[in-house]
Amino acid sequence: MRRLLALLLTAALLFCMPVLASAEGQGFTVDTKIQDVIDDPAFAGFGRLLFPTNIDISPRLALRELYMILPAYHNINGENAAEVLSYLKQQSEDGQQIFYDIYTEEEKAADPAKADTGLFFFRGQEGGKFALLSSGMAFRYVGAIHDAFPQAYELSKRGYNAFALIFRPGKISGCEDTARAIDFIFEHADELGVDTADYSIWGGSSGAHFAVWYCEQGAAAFGGQDHGKPAIVVTQYTASYEASVNDVPTYANLGDRDVYCQGNAKSRIADLQRMGIDAELDFFEGCWHGFGLGIGTAAEGWIDHAVDFWERHMSA
Repeated sequence: MRRLLALLLTAALLFCMPVLASAEGQGFTVDTKIQDVIDDPAFAGFGRLLFPTNIDISPRLALRELYMILPAYHNINGENAAEVLSYLKQQSEDGQQIFYDIYTEEEKAADPAKADTGLFFFRGQEGGKFALLSSGMAFRYVGAIHDAFPQAYELSKRGYNAFALIFRPGKISGCEDTARAIDFIFEHADELGVDTADYSIWGGSSGAHFAVWYCEQGAAAFGGQDHGKPAIVVTQYTASYEASVNDVPTYANLGDRDVYCQGNAKSRIADLQRMGIDAELDFFEGCWHGFGLGIGTAAEGWIDHAVDFWERHMSA
């Protein structure tokens, strides 16, 4: 009897072992629970930063229900999120470092909010140029899973090195984290394998403000070093600032149903053009605020326009 029980137990263990081991190397789907992504060993120590840290996330929510933790965003695509997260997981399991702290342990101890910051690295070609991307939303939470990761992933597929910034929500703190992130990339350029010439800064919603203010006010205003202005900025669905002679070439886009940013988006681009600063605006019919990559909408493919704009302003 004992022998039979032992054989049955051994068989059960052998049956379960492949199942237990299968989590490594497998990607995510729209049915994957968000909490399971956060807890995945590939993201140990920083999994929480993949999603807004200041919004309660039910353990029952799956990636197909991502919209429930991203208020005021639209066109949220669970399949795209699963693809991007699967890429990051695979990169980590292949031994690539995908997350970098931008503050020291001492700085995080002095300001605990800095513990929820950092850079997710989407690798392109070795020695390729880099872009820094920040998301919105309204300085209340960091929606990188929809508004920075997908764009960074697309840039990496085109050979560019892209860094998605997880910042402290807030107008000043977000700018400070932007300046610190750029300092970090420049200081570690050789280690990261990036070309710092002709870099670009991208932002959606409130994240676009960081890009613009960094150019208009300068890095020193936010505690950063002077590395020169970016070649361009890319701003999505934002308009609550005036044009300045300190601005750089700007590619912008906006949806005609955006109830937050209809204000001076068009006039700002016109003002930049009158100042002799190259600027373009794509205005998409049927798109709401926070449409991300715009998959399945009139905005789909806008990132190719933005990349073309960036390449026109590269020095070499």
